[in-house]
Amino acid sequence: GYVAGDSKSNPPKGAADFTAQVIVLNHPGQISNGYTPVLDCHTAHIACKFAEIKEKVDRRTGMTTEQEPKFIKSGDAAIVNLVPSKPMCVESFQEFPPLGRFAVR
Repeated sequence: GYVAGDSKSNPPKGAADFTAQVIVLNHPGQISNGYTPVLDCHTAHIACKFAEIKEKVDRRTGMTTEQEPKFIKSGDAAIVNLVPSKPMCVESFQEFPPLGRFAVR
């Protein structure tokens, strides 16, 4: 996808990997390490591998409910390390909320 940024003080960079909070809304079966769906972020559509499911978290409070789960399923929220198949520009949700969201298909 196309990316615009401040080339002098904060230039955009492609991320080799990133950590994200993922909420599974509707998925048949279980998602485990190695799962590689297409991720839609801004105008980019890039395959990203679930390299490591770090922890399950409570959807409302964000508190950890399980460390290093084997899988996640519909209704679960988790902190996951994602590895894109090619470098991808992603932003921190805290810094740029509109650019810190993505959809997994």
